Amino acid sequence: MPFAFINKHTIHYKYWQQASAAQVTFVCINSLGTDFRIWKEVAVQLLPYGNILLFDKRGHGLSDVVEDTEGLSDFADDVIGLLQYLHIEKIIPIGLSVGGMIAQLLATRIPAQVTKLVLCDTRHKIGNAQVWNDRINAIQTNGLPSIADGVMQRWFPESFHKDQPVKVAGYKNMLQRTDALGYIKTCEAIRDADLTEKAKLISMPALCVVGSEDKSTLPEEVKNLADLITHSRFEIIEGSGHIPCVDNPVALSKLIIDFIN
Repeated sequence: MPFAFINKHTIHYKYWQQASAAQVTFVCINSLGTDFRIWKEVAVQLLPYGNILLFDKRGHGLSDVVEDTEGLSDFADDVIGLLQYLHIEKIIPIGLSVGGMIAQLLATRIPAQVTKLVLCDTRHKIGNAQVWNDRINAIQTNGLPSIADGVMQRWFPESFHKDQPVKVAGYKNMLQRTDALGYIKTCEAIRDADLTEKAKLISMPALCVVGSEDKSTLPEEVKNLADLITHSRFEIIEGSGHIPCVDNPVALSKLIIDFIN
């Protein structure tokens, strides 16, 4: 289990280096309440096409909780620091939900390193202050388990709940075992972020993907993000929910491979 000390805290990561660091690296950025294990099946499909970097963002998985986190820019700083630590030059960020917001920041902060961009089930502005404050208050009062069932309904479509109940239970465990403060600090960062103007500045080709059954970032909302980006392609994965890398990794991987070729 590799760890790196980045920006005065520990980041847990996994790096598959196929050739040189000069080869493109897919940087997969996980969503709220998950860790890098959600990318495993997609990473296997992408491995023939480049290096793979997975990591647990601050407050999640085996990475440190950082109490003084002040916004999404801090999360982007961690990615940039990890790229420098590993001497990675060219990247294709693949960001899911809040990970997609972090990916948008990378596209505008280090554009010379970002060759293409994959934005999954994300937006330039997710939710509103009331939604996030209500969720934060619920966690502070009753803990993460109090919201877990509702989150599972938004993460996965009914068909996945019916066909894969054991997987749903496992991902519910992943959510509930996330550090509460790490989760809350990420909620605050999402709440306070509006990347509308930054999305308009994205210059590299972008693939915007959403599950047709996504209840967190609706297809029409992801389409709105795609419309802000000059060189964008919009795709819907039929039958998927908010986390297509889990409920339909084959379809997501195919879209990414077609996009990069």
